[in-house]
Amino acid sequence: MPRSDLKIRLAAPRGFCAGVDRAIQIVEKCIEKHGVPVYVRHEIVHNQFVVRALEAKGAIFVEELDQIPDGFPVIFSAHGVPKSIPEEANKRGLYYVDATCPLVSKVHIGAERHYKAGRHILLIGHSGHPEVIGTMGQLPKGAITLIETPNDASIYSPPKEQEIAYITQTTLSVDDTQTIIDILKKRFPKLIEPSKQDICYATTNRQQAVKAIATDCDALIVIGAPNSSNSRRLVEVAEQNGCNEARLIGCASEIDWEWLQTAKTLGISAGASAPEILVEEVVEACKEKFNVKLEEVEIARETVHFKLPRQLVV
Repeated sequence: MPRSDLKIRLAAPRGFCAGVDRAIQIVEKCIEKHGVPVYVRHEIVHNQFVVRALEAKGAIFVEELDQIPDGFPVIFSAHGVPKSIPEEANKRGLYYVDATCPLVSKVHIGAERHYKAGRHILLIGHSGHPEVIGTMGQLPKGAITLIETPNDASIYSPPKEQEIAYITQTTLSVDDTQTIIDILKKRFPKLIEPSKQDICYATTNRQQAVKAIATDCDALIVIGAPNSSNSRRLVEVAEQNGCNEARLIGCASEIDWEWLQTAKTLGISAGASAPEILVEEVVEACKEKFNVKLEEVEIARETVHFKLPRQLVV
């Protein structure tokens, strides 16, 4: 049978952001400097391809510090950790490297500043996400209230005679978050905002790029992990902006070819923790099934670079 035509629109920017790139480099540099094994608390970033590649180099991933034998280096993931984690590492005398994304650290600093100013803090984010756990763990229990939905924002009751401020998880949907912020600002006109939005540049750019292609796509694939917040948001953004057939996949082997059979235009993006090789494999897999015409739609050029921690710089 003759192969049908398929136009692929590649969203750009896509894939690795500066924070993810830095976190991976931290693990690699730590292995170079200290030898193997190096332990990593939690997935360094939410992508199994990345995790497996680092395991092959000598990284061991654990969920808690009590799984790490004495005398081995430990790295904290890019999502950030509660203050209790480095405190526990110090008590045990563990050598640790903090791979928290600098933009997540910025949110932590903002929370500390509000707390010292006597304000109650609202954190817009998703319960159970490592970044939210890490941010809430920067301050004493009760200092931060988690706001997940517009309904949470509508029913929230603030402490009496206390200023309130909000911060956000860095990987949220820009539009959904703005809906929550608008509700809070309408209810609390004196609500104190971040000087610059907490949703990171990479999350924002990837969502804008998906918006730019979604309307013209019959189907759209986001490459990323199911536990990756920013990847899941890209699927939602596609659906909210004209492409009802949007799916999250981990790699090319997960493509549902029957689902794609009638598509004439396919959009492709990748979450901030998905390497470009996974995008290339999806495109190559499509070329084996269709006559592919490739088009890249770039809405921004990213030049952000984060320095490595001093302890790993030779």
